[in-house]
Amino acid sequence: MTVSDTSHHQDDTTQTTTTRSGQLSEDEWKQRLSPAEYQVLRQAATERPFTGEYWDDFSEGIYRCRACGAELFRSDQKFDAHCGWPSFFAPLAEDRVEYRKDTSLGMTRIEVLCAQCQSHLGHVFEGEGFNTPTDLRYCMNSISLEKVPRSDR
Repeated sequence: MTVSDTSHHQDDTTQTTTTRSGQLSEDEWKQRLSPAEYQVLRQAATERPFTGEYWDDFSEGIYRCRACGAELFRSDQKFDAHCGWPSFFAPLAEDRVEYRKDTSLGMTRIEVLCAQCQSHLGHVFEGEGFNTPTDLRYCMNSISLEKVPRSDR
């Protein structure tokens, strides 16, 4: 896990982001996403615990970035961390996510972003003692993800 030491919490509508569909400005993201999606995916907000659609969904499927559609996590990497957000012990592949040091809220955390569109997904925590293969908890916002059920793939 390589962590960038730069913060991305900005409200610059002139910034562009590359996605599979090309370059999008922050104004274009605002048009593409709902206000709640924009707040979390592009401004790094956090949805309230136990409110998102996937925190307690353990059915089979692939979780994609809601902003650009990149495949990020599999349901067999998901576990119940009793925290109110979807939790995974690893991404689908390391090149699917990027990591950035986050010093907001008076603490240091590792932010997880979609590698394809740099949208905020959540944070990753290490050493919490969960019985998982990696000892990592990728604590993701449900609103940052879109699940494709196994039967739809």
